[in-house]
Parts: sequence; structure tokens; C-alpha cells
Amino acid sequence: MELNMEQLREFLDEKVRQYNTPSFIELDPIQIPHMYSSKEDIEVSGFLAATISWGNRISIIRSAKRMMELMGNSPYDFIMNHRDEQLKKLDGFVHRTFNYIDLLTFIAALKYIYQHRNGLEGIFTEYKTSKSIQPAIHQLNQEFFTVPHLKRTRKHLPDPLSGSAAKKINMYLRWMIRRDNCGVDFGIWNSISPSILSCPLDVHSGNVARKLGLLIRKQNDAKAVQELDDVLRQLDSKDPVKYDFALFGIGINEKI
Repeated sequence: MELNMEQLREFLDEKVRQYNTPSFIELDPIQIPHMYSSKEDIEVSGFLAATISWGNRISIIRSAKRMMELMGNSPYDFIMNHRDEQLKKLDGFVHRTFNYIDLLTFIAALKYIYQHRNGLEGIFTEYKTSKSIQPAIHQLNQEFFTVPHLKRTRKHLPDPLSGSAAKKINMYLRWMIRRDNCGVDFGIWNSISPSILSCPLDVHSGNVARKLGLLIRKQNDAKAVQELDDVLRQLDSKDPVKYDFALFGIGINEKI
């Protein structure tokens, strides 16, 4: 598809309007944090749902709901106030390669973050730069794994400074920071500008971006994220990741 920059903007803006609607929630893991009203419950449930967001979306949602049920549907209170016998009830939880041991590590790490580092928002607010939130993802990774953990668990919180596209955490940050006025993204972290967010790059969005000429790099890695960010920020410098809805929506529902 050969389009100039203005034509691309018009085309993608229309696709954002098409897909950035409340109906998007019904089939997306973002429905998990939408189950809650308190800021901390939204943050924690969203973080855990995003962590297991790879593969079939129906399976992801089922597993995330199960995780919330095991936490008494009060994820923040569970993180902060659980007893050892409550942790034992989590035994047997698994979503693909994310298992019970990984979940215990994430619970311990989140408790540490909220007790000692001013919560998830605090980490990202402190370590973001004026142009990127990727350094803050790296810092979260460093802080997160100060708790005892198995080496295998680290793969569930990728580090963009190690070359990862960090799709799941970038998606989570879109949820928390971007204000869409459509009832999908929450926009509850007012201390961070949506302008520095990065597009959650996966197979679907990457393939569409390449077909549209937005992305040349073949691998879906940190360098590809930066390349795509540079183009999307030309299309909308204030809200570049709104185009995630367009790229993902086209990739899932359309052929171009």
C-alpha cells in the first residue's frame, strides 16, 4: 500500500476511530483492569493481565480472571496483606510458561515496589526521560528482581535495554497513561505524558506497519520499536500510541 505521510495519517486516524471504542474491551485483556474502580486495583490487575498477554486472547482473559479470583478479586489488598496460607491457594496456576512460582515472585516484587518505591507509577515517573519511557522499564526490571527469584522468571518482564520489544509492558503503559476519552485506556497516571509512550509491537502490528511502510526492520525488537515510534510521533506527536489500535485492529480483522 503506497501512501504519502498525510494519506497515512488520514487512513490510520480513521482506523483509530473505528477500533478505539468500548467494544474493543470485550475481546481484550484490558477488560481485566476494567473490572475495578480503585487506582491500585486497576494498576495491579492490569500489570498481571498484561504480563500473561501472549497467545490466544480468550485464553489470556480466562487465565487473568482466574488469577484475580485466586486473589479474592482484590488484587492490591492481596498483594499487600496476603498470608502464607493464601499463597498456597495459588499453587497450580499456570498460563503457558507463566506458572505458580513466577506468580509468587511477581506478588513479592509488587509488594516491594508498593512498599518501598512509591508503587508502579512512582518508578515510571522517576525514571522516564523527556523523550522515552523505555529507561523506566529498564529500571522497573532492576527494582523488580531485587526480590529472590528464579532466573526463568526474568523472561516475563523483558528489558528494552537488552534488546526486547517489551510488547506487554508497553501495552500496559498505554493502558495506564494514555487518555483516549473513549472509555478504553485509563489515563490514570497524569504525571507522565502519552507523547513518550512506545507502540506495543507484536506480530500483528509489526506486519501491518511493514505493509504500510511505517517500519523497515524485520525483527520485532527494541530497535524496531524505536523506528516505529519515530514515524508514529511524526503522525501525532502528542498521542502516538493511539495508532496501536489501528495497527492491531487491521492486523486482527482486515487484509491489506
